Amino acid sequence: MKINIKPLSVNQAWKGRRFKTDKYKAFERELMLKLGKLEIPEGKLLLTATFGLSSKNADWDNPIKPFQDCLQKKYGFNDRHIYKGVIDKVDVKKGEEFIEFTLSKLI
Repeated sequence: MKINIKPLSVNQAWKGRRFKTDKYKAFERELMLKLGKLEIPEGKLLLTATFGLSSKNADWDNPIKPFQDCLQKKYGFNDRHIYKGVIDKVDVKKGEEFIEFTLSKLI
């Protein structure tokens, strides 16, 4: 089904300035330390990610933007170059949460 409507960005969905929570700041610090070396290809990118979530009530798309923003901060690229995403949500036990990802050139 195709619907002719301009998609709404996260920035357009909220009024006023948003501030990072302490939880987000802690997540960002920990993730930055755990992310290894990665070569970011030139051109359009494909983000493939699996989020292991312990809450069955968690929406599959909620962790995407904070994670993606951390990736661009760590690796020095602009996430506007991500043209495609393949995202999976996996149920895991509390304490076994994870993020697995690849960032590759979109062919």
